[in-house]
Amino acid sequence: MTRAPKHRPERLAALIKEIIASALMTELKDPRVGFVTVTGVKVSGDGGHATVRVSVLGSDEDKVRAVEGLESARGFLRGFLARTLNLRTAPELHMELDRTLEQAQRIDRLLGEIRRDEPTS
Repeated sequence: MTRAPKHRPERLAALIKEIIASALMTELKDPRVGFVTVTGVKVSGDGGHATVRVSVLGSDEDKVRAVEGLESARGFLRGFLARTLNLRTAPELHMELDRTLEQAQRIDRLLGEIRRDEPTS
């Protein structure tokens, strides 16, 4: 029996990211899912699970609603993936909020405050 190549999960993750991003723009009609950007996808070694990281613009309430909308659309998105990629079984999708951009903005703001508070020589 042959084993799947080690780079297959990365290739599959890139395809899933592209397809889900496209589906969010064109196929998904849920009003809770507004300004959502797919920031990354990680696929398990066996291809059975995929964690989809998303960034959402707006308030914390908007982010919670968007993730709820994505969670309720998991079945639709999984079917869309299976049809688009012509897979026998599409990976189980898990949605995760990516707060990296928020953290980077906070760090930048804190560094700016430190620079302003430093005495000039």
